[in-house]
Amino acid sequence: MTPRSLGLAMCGFSWICLATSLTWAEKPMEGSIDVFLGKPQMEMQKLFNDERFPNIVVTLDGTVLATWGSNKIRARRSEDGGKTWGAEILLASPGFHGGGTTVDESTGHVLAFIEERHPPAPLTMYRSVDQGRTWVAEKVTIEPDSKGNMPSMHMNEHGITLRFGPHAGRLLRPARYYGKKNSREEWPNHYTTAIYSDDGGKTWRTSDPFPENGTGEAAVAQLSTGQVYYNSRVHWQERPKNTRRRSARSLDGGATWKDWQIVDVLPDGHQHRSYGCMGGLIRLPVTGKDILIFSNIDTAKATRERATVWASFDGGKTWPVKRLVYDGRSAYSSLTAGRPGTPSEGWIYLHFEGGPSGASQVARFNLSWLIGGETTSDGTIPPELRK
Repeated sequence: MTPRSLGLAMCGFSWICLATSLTWAEKPMEGSIDVFLGKPQMEMQKLFNDERFPNIVVTLDGTVLATWGSNKIRARRSEDGGKTWGAEILLASPGFHGGGTTVDESTGHVLAFIEERHPPAPLTMYRSVDQGRTWVAEKVTIEPDSKGNMPSMHMNEHGITLRFGPHAGRLLRPARYYGKKNSREEWPNHYTTAIYSDDGGKTWRTSDPFPENGTGEAAVAQLSTGQVYYNSRVHWQERPKNTRRRSARSLDGGATWKDWQIVDVLPDGHQHRSYGCMGGLIRLPVTGKDILIFSNIDTAKATRERATVWASFDGGKTWPVKRLVYDGRSAYSSLTAGRPGTPSEGWIYLHFEGGPSGASQVARFNLSWLIGGETTSDGTIPPELRK
């Protein structure tokens, strides 16, 4: 019997007992929707002063961990739910942030992926066993995809630990195939993909390619049904509706993808460019519900600006509401959500490129604040959430 299941048995499956007697590593991963509701709240602060490429996750003890950098890869930690932040922690220099920062919910370890330069390039994985305070480089094995191509990591949303179904405990993070290089003539050969590990990140297999070429920079979320929802940026101007996001689903823990479609309601960067913009995605840790939050820029102008978040209440089928976070210069973004029974509980965190040139911002808000935004005419907000 595992420590988690032993704790459940001793408590008689009482959520009150879980909340008061278990250690942080044994507390439930899912909780009540109520903690994300209540009085609307939103606040924002600057986090890093230079460079690019955000990721953000919440570790098992509730530490909010933001990673960043296009040359010096750094992290900052908040142990009080995002009110205050510690000093910068250097992971690697020089280096190129691969995105995909992943919390292993089986061990509490955090994994970060750093490439030597803009990919295709050699990759190093860094592991932290102390909630992001210190990091150690680790050699890992990554197998090619079904076409024989090796994945690159840059630049994707954070990874996840699967919680439901036969592959529970699997680590899954989006990746991409760059072709020979990142150039316009190679874009038709690019495609997005994912890597997954069943041994805590020591070895990784690469999923089958996403069902559309010309894609790259993606995000994944697992639904309570066990299905994995995949949302991708477009990176090829010749694709139909190339300024709209793409989605697909996996029924086998992220190994293969099906039901590819264009997500008409979600913009993929500003609408005058031939390629999109990295967006964020998170499923709120709410028992029995599949509430997804998505982030990207939302502007018709020929500039990257207006960081915005959308909400889906049916696992990504519809996106009925959106709300502007920052009405100014914005670009890449990453999302995470607080964990039950920790200082982060009830908060949604958005780490995005914005503000003064080269700066990063972290906004934290609750679901009530987002629901108070603008409706999109794509689905409906559940009436019980409009209290």
